[in-house]
Amino acid sequence: MSDPTRVLAVLGRGVVPADTPFVRGDDLGIVRGDGIFEVMHVRAGRPWLLEEHLNRLAGSAARMELAVPPRAALVELVDQAVTAWPAHVEGALRLVCTRGPEAGGDPTVYATVFAIAPESIRARRDGLHVLTATLGLPARLRPDTPWLLGGAKTLSYATNMASLRWAKASGADDVLWVSSDGYALEGPISSLVWRQGSTLYTVPAKQTGILAGTTAAYLLAHAGEIGLAADEALVTPAELQSADGAWLTSSVRGPAPIRTLDGTPLPYDPDVTARIRTLLGFPLPPEPAATS
Repeated sequence: MSDPTRVLAVLGRGVVPADTPFVRGDDLGIVRGDGIFEVMHVRAGRPWLLEEHLNRLAGSAARMELAVPPRAALVELVDQAVTAWPAHVEGALRLVCTRGPEAGGDPTVYATVFAIAPESIRARRDGLHVLTATLGLPARLRPDTPWLLGGAKTLSYATNMASLRWAKASGADDVLWVSSDGYALEGPISSLVWRQGSTLYTVPAKQTGILAGTTAAYLLAHAGEIGLAADEALVTPAELQSADGAWLTSSVRGPAPIRTLDGTPLPYDPDVTARIRTLLGFPLPPEPAATS
């Protein structure tokens, strides 16, 4: 039997055919993006950092004032989904909770497991060409403006996707959002990590209202295992150009080195990148075959 390309599990129904209709047309997650989600790496048939992702989901739910099922029910749903996915295939699991129908009712909760896009795999090996783009907000604004939902992973990703389309149309791979007062913040689907000497840094989430990255947090918490210290700081794009390397990290793509920023090459250390990738447990694709 061939490997499935997608698994769908719905709360209360378990695994169903991936093309099963199950969301109402007036679901607020569809018509208003009123919901939350988490995406986690699936390796050896298990979701990586499940507890950390569920903790972040709970934080997003609190900011959204969104009722979600008990954690045990979410864990059972995730288990149902990954059990139906072939353990030898690298994948990603998306767990979604919406506010449910517009007229009221229970939230819509489901999980999908899917194959990782080839471009994400290539980015681990080849790195990314990144453009900066303004977010239009001061770096420290969102913690004091709860209606901006800083730190919540919501379904309202239209701006995120538009940023990525703009980058690709401009000949780049990804975007690094910059505050109106000039500080690098995060990518549309990733966290910023950089190295200065023997220390790895990331942007402070509580201070800036960015989404706290689970992969970045694990990397910094375990940096000592690869001989590096860890800290948080604010940084400008110009300062990144004099750093000893920078990465955009995410739960699915893993650590992808930033090779250029606004067309300027950034320092790149393949040994440090390999150590980071090994620590995080993301497989490296083979080099492309040479053509004659």
